[in-house]
Amino acid sequence: MKQILLILIAVTLLAASCTSQKKLAYLNNLPVAGGEETFTMEIPDYKIQPRDILYITVKAMMPDGTINDFLTSARNYGGAYVTQGESGGYLYGFDVNPEGNIVIPAVGPIKVAGLTLEETRKLLQESADKVFKNSTVECKLLSFKFTVIGEVRAPGTYVNYNNYLTVLEAIGRAGGLGDYGNRNKVLIVRPFDKGTKTFRLNLQDKKILSSEAYFLLPNDVVIVEPLNQKIFSMNLPTFSFILTGLTSTITMTLLLINYLK
Repeated sequence: MKQILLILIAVTLLAASCTSQKKLAYLNNLPVAGGEETFTMEIPDYKIQPRDILYITVKAMMPDGTINDFLTSARNYGGAYVTQGESGGYLYGFDVNPEGNIVIPAVGPIKVAGLTLEETRKLLQESADKVFKNSTVECKLLSFKFTVIGEVRAPGTYVNYNNYLTVLEAIGRAGGLGDYGNRNKVLIVRPFDKGTKTFRLNLQDKKILSSEAYFLLPNDVVIVEPLNQKIFSMNLPTFSFILTGLTSTITMTLLLINYLK
């Protein structure tokens, strides 16, 4: 009787810790092979905020045919650009001050907070045309950082060098979900000037392809929650200790009863 009880308990614990193949798949409710489905996506236009860092160049062709960057945002020492890497971008990029302005040499302060990158580029071009002739302005965001934490293989803060980034790409940058990552419980934390907004995503549901949070914005935090199986694994030593103690108690009780009889 005691052995049957132990077997039943073991089977129950193993069943509770099992994970089905369906739970390990992404977007598992898409059409089967050969089927097609279209999803409308609205790619967000990021609005520049104070403390952002911009890469800005004002280039024009000189009489000798060479291209000159009037801002000289990239310092060249012995053929190596010190703007390479995050620290170089911080030192030689143009940061947006708390008032939402950037200060351009020979041009002056320009308010860019609340503008998209393309709107900022056009505004800078208009200002540069007043000072430089036949110039071309380029503007990019250097401070597109995002953080992925929780049940991923390489949690941390990463820098995105593209204009857009999806939540699936972000998780991929973090090495993918770990063994205990819950694909239907992913939290996106998005700070903005008036507070913080959160989104709940289910990576197994095709609806995320049309979600507002599918495309990440700078400073977003992706949090992957754990499966219940992780809690079970963490508590398994405790369960084993309790089960061993309970089994020993039952055994001693049965022996004592038999002895007294």
